[in-house]
Amino acid sequence: MTEATDTPTVRTEEHDGTLVITIDRPQARNAIDGATARALAAALDQLDARDDLLVGILTGAGGTFSAGMDLKAFAAGDIPIIPGRGFAGVTRAQITTPLIAAVEGYALGGGTEMALACDMVVAARDATFGQTEVHYGLVPPEGGLIRLPERIPRNIALELLLTGEPLPAERAERLGLVNHLTEPGQALDQALDLAARIARNAPLAVAAVKRCIDQRTSYRDQDAFREQDQIVGPVLASQDAQEGARAFAEKRSPHWQRR
Repeated sequence: MTEATDTPTVRTEEHDGTLVITIDRPQARNAIDGATARALAAALDQLDARDDLLVGILTGAGGTFSAGMDLKAFAAGDIPIIPGRGFAGVTRAQITTPLIAAVEGYALGGGTEMALACDMVVAARDATFGQTEVHYGLVPPEGGLIRLPERIPRNIALELLLTGEPLPAERAERLGLVNHLTEPGQALDQALDLAARIARNAPLAVAAVKRCIDQRTSYRDQDAFREQDQIVGPVLASQDAQEGARAFAEKRSPHWQRR
């Protein structure tokens, strides 16, 4: 194992052709601010740029994957969107190397959207997914609206998106969102095992499989993002969006506008 370049909020480690990218803000439940988004984008660029890195793993420190957007930073005007790459530099990035999400604890809001942007998901049995944006006057514009109904049944996705209620990992596995369940604390080890089983294969063949699957879906995703942005843009720019973030930061119930 060798260390790659680190930042205060993102760590990277190499394991025999696999790059482990760890969000390292446990004091904030690995919520994503602007600096973290830029660091994640740089780590993914490194993953794709190096021929000796065959698989990537995205995970979080301190027993949590990510609580999504840092709403306190958002309320202060710090929006963790990277142009052309989406939330956290991950959700709209066209990553050419297979990427596995190793999920412990919570993957909420943008955390779920980051997991959905990965090619495979390994999760601890007690992990929790959820698109909680409606609780804060927001919608999940970085893959939740587009990818979740493609990964699980539409009616279940709609219920989760409209209620903001959690999705336990064991149910997520039954619905097909999670590839492998592990005991708590073992998601990264299982993801490393999966990465090793991929990395032992011919690099050209692995790259070709990933490219063909991505080309089958990427154009549809990009078109869907363009259409979606026209609908959700006014929501994200609304007073409700600001009120939701302020209410979270001030630990009070939000006061929504009427439609």
